[in-house]
Amino acid sequence: MSTASQSSSLPTSDTLKDIFLWRRKKLSVAVLSVATVIWVLMEVYQFNFITVISWTAMFVVVALFLWVNILRLLGKEPPNMSGLEIPKESAIETANCVRAWIEEGIRWVFRVSAERDWFAFAGTVSGLWLLSYVGKFFDLLTFLYIGIIMGMTVPALYIKYEEQIKRIWERVKVQCRRLYDMVDEKVVKNLKNRVLKMKEVEKEKKA
Repeated sequence: MSTASQSSSLPTSDTLKDIFLWRRKKLSVAVLSVATVIWVLMEVYQFNFITVISWTAMFVVVALFLWVNILRLLGKEPPNMSGLEIPKESAIETANCVRAWIEEGIRWVFRVSAERDWFAFAGTVSGLWLLSYVGKFFDLLTFLYIGIIMGMTVPALYIKYEEQIKRIWERVKVQCRRLYDMVDEKVVKNLKNRVLKMKEVEKEKKA
């Protein structure tokens, strides 16, 4: 088996994007089914992680053993899997993809913190606080499962209703900007004026 053919059969970033956007429905259903089975086994039936992995590996070994022996009984040559390997290009691409995600996350944190965009800052802090609050009610496995479900539904729905969502989001941003300007005008500036007056009064007393 050639390296090129192996590389084409392995999942890439485009393949993952197609799975989460339901462009490859069979793969999407397979991923969702496997995630659901794992969550049910470990959360509902309280199986241990090592137990699930061991039973999965046992099923794969038994299935391959039966498949190869059936092929031999039918007089067919079983496939040669001795050359099966992960191509170097795929490993490098995966590592670069993970690194790009991490770097983008770090840049996003500094961008939100450094820029003077009150709306983005408030939305980020509120989202992180909500995430920490919700996290108290779920364990890691359930949280990851919910993340997979959200990842396979929200992007697809967003693409389908992108124009409507953008219009609603723009309206929300306009309303929030008006609210921010009103608070800044009536509260923040009044506080600044009071502080300045108090400083002037203190200076006059000292004089």
